[in-house]
Amino acid sequence: MPLLPYALARPFLFGLDPEAAHDLTLATLARVQGTPLQWAYCSSFVSDPVTVAGLRFPNRVGLAAGLDKNARCIDGLGAMGFGFVEVGTVTPKAQPGNPKPRMFRLPEANALINRLGFNNGGLDAFVANVQKASFRQQGRILGLNIGKNAATPIEQATDDYLACLEGVYPHADYVTVNISSPNTKNLRALQSDAALDGLLGALAERRETLAQAHQRRVPLFVKIAPDLDEAQVAVIAATLLRHGMDGVVATNTTLSRDAVQGLAHAQEAGGLSGAPVLAMSNRVIGQLRAALGAAFPIIGVGGVMSAADAVSKIEAGANLVQIYTGLIYQGPGLVTQAANSIKKHCKP
Repeated sequence: MPLLPYALARPFLFGLDPEAAHDLTLATLARVQGTPLQWAYCSSFVSDPVTVAGLRFPNRVGLAAGLDKNARCIDGLGAMGFGFVEVGTVTPKAQPGNPKPRMFRLPEANALINRLGFNNGGLDAFVANVQKASFRQQGRILGLNIGKNAATPIEQATDDYLACLEGVYPHADYVTVNISSPNTKNLRALQSDAALDGLLGALAERRETLAQAHQRRVPLFVKIAPDLDEAQVAVIAATLLRHGMDGVVATNTTLSRDAVQGLAHAQEAGGLSGAPVLAMSNRVIGQLRAALGAAFPIIGVGGVMSAADAVSKIEAGANLVQIYTGLIYQGPGLVTQAANSIKKHCKP
């Protein structure tokens, strides 16, 4: 159990600007990870091993991409009890992201809005940070999430994804292709039929070349949006199967504001995450499971604010669950609670 209850830290953090609180938290984690001070926040680890996409996950609860875009805090975040951690999104070149302010809390709805825009230090710095972490040596699973630079025309997006895949491949347990952030112009157009077909075809071909070169086949996952209808989900599912993708991450943030109408900051541009996304995400997970069959790996993410929410992802059809906004609102204890509840739910 953590020495410092999150209930004591949260009022201080929530008194800060959301991005300032985020930056302070990551800077602190980066400094104390691997030191005795880590015991101030680390949580007990729940052992619940499961094999998904050929990988042995030590438990079913992971950290979603977006919190640690530069892979600075892999070990510190792992100490919170996660069975797997996904970091990024990384782009080939460093970029500042969108103008500030670009993060907003909606506490009445247990939600966040962000329009960060893939702010990160670029591929070389990202890989250097990944190489410093000992997380994988502890038997945990590390996912690396890749995207395109904002300045890259959408017609040339594939080049960015291929460059990132090449760079992260030797250091990843799995790679997630992020085509669903709402904060990079036209990015979600890559979810359309022809664009997705071309992108995944190129990635699948490059992956085979890399697998031969490194003598290791790294699973490829694709992260999709919750703002898709059943027909769009069916097209994506068919494309994933056609190109031999190994899994899907469902879902990213939403552009919908139906659940937060009238709240302060509700009309800010960007992706909405947290409790309002739970039902949308679970609907997409269920549609994917129906379209992909029983064996295809699905990571469920979106709106997990409690252990019961985490179990609802499994019930909807997910194999694994990720948390982001719930960690900000509930603290590290949510990781252990969710892992325990899923373990009990999945017990034969």
